[in-house]
Amino acid sequence: MKKKSSKAKKRFLVLSVFFVGVVSLSVASIFKDWLEIMNNKQQIASLTSYYDELLEEEASLTSEVTKLHDEDYIARYAREKYMYSLPGEFIIKIPTDN
Repeated sequence: MKKKSSKAKKRFLVLSVFFVGVVSLSVASIFKDWLEIMNNKQQIASLTSYYDELLEEEASLTSEVTKLHDEDYIARYAREKYMYSLPGEFIIKIPTDN
């Protein structure tokens, strides 16, 4: 009887160690996958905000291109930005306090 009890204990010990090893590997694998999912969610949020910024920039640039096709807008833009004047106009620059 002692030999059977000893064999049973050894078998139980081996099976317990095997079971603990399998469970440990499973938990480690699940934790690794969970971390990867969290990193992916964070990256998705970051890329979504970047995409929204790019869409806004595209809309702004498209609007600017549309405006640049208008000759009146180009003339006004050149006068304001580069201080061009029409014949008979004078440009007076007023200093601003900054």
